[in-house]
Amino acid sequence: MWRAGKLQADFEFDKISDYLAEDDALVWADLCDPDYDTLSDLAHKLHLNSWAVEDAVAAAERVKTTAYPTHTFLTVYAVDIVAQSGDPQPMLAMRRISAFVLAQGLITVRLTSDFDISEVTRRWQAIGGQQYGVAALVHGLLDVVVDSHFAAVEALDDCIEAIEDDLFDNNSPRGSFQRRTFSLRRDLVNLRRIALPMREVVNSLQHHRLHAEAARELDPLYADLYDHVLRVSEWTESLRDMIATIFETNVSLQDARLNAVMKKLTGWAAIIAVPTAITGFYGQNVPYPGFGNIAGFVTSTSVIAILMAVLYVMFRRRDWL
Repeated sequence: MWRAGKLQADFEFDKISDYLAEDDALVWADLCDPDYDTLSDLAHKLHLNSWAVEDAVAAAERVKTTAYPTHTFLTVYAVDIVAQSGDPQPMLAMRRISAFVLAQGLITVRLTSDFDISEVTRRWQAIGGQQYGVAALVHGLLDVVVDSHFAAVEALDDCIEAIEDDLFDNNSPRGSFQRRTFSLRRDLVNLRRIALPMREVVNSLQHHRLHAEAARELDPLYADLYDHVLRVSEWTESLRDMIATIFETNVSLQDARLNAVMKKLTGWAAIIAVPTAITGFYGQNVPYPGFGNIAGFVTSTSVIAILMAVLYVMFRRRDWL
């Protein structure tokens, strides 16, 4: 809790409703993995919407913002880049944060402790701290979340560039390439699911915040934040197109490789058919020219060698072998 811009050391959670009634107070309560009863009791004291409370502790919830008469509820996801042991390709982990935005307070709800909440404090203080009230605190939270989306999309872009290098490498294992491509598509789909709705979240919080006249100076910062959200959205769109192009190109290359293999097999089969045909003719159980003497063997062998050499030269000139 802050009074007149100064951090107070005597904060008591049970008195949070009394603190919010003070004109010069700013309250921030961060709840990490709270149970439903604790959050319901807090909601009763602060007159929070019961449906929003259920959404805050639900196992899975989409990105959204909902405005109520006394507060605004939002749910967003930060993204962590998790390196996998033995795997050069990182994996994205989603960290959900829900928040109740009040006129003089912010209640954040985290289901895990993986999200670095101290970074929110640092960014909030960097833009003026309590000077701009809750709007600055909310901006700090959203700024950290959007920056995590930026870091995630940059990591995916680097992975896609690495896959592009392996795309035309004939020595690269195809199974590993397909697995990495599928993993990238999955992470990109998950990132798009949480990044695209951020446009509505930022826009709603900017234009429907309580006591907005006290924080008009933050409008350029919110506009810049909205621009970052649009850039992430556009970047994910381009990466989705790139992944689709890589997938289609990989299929085309596999078809081309298969055609090349079939062409070579067909050429060798035609060459091998020559000695098979000639030796089959000379293997008849009836007399034929050269039967029973060395001249027949020499003739058949010469014909085999000549025809095989002619076919080999023809196929090499046509790039069949």
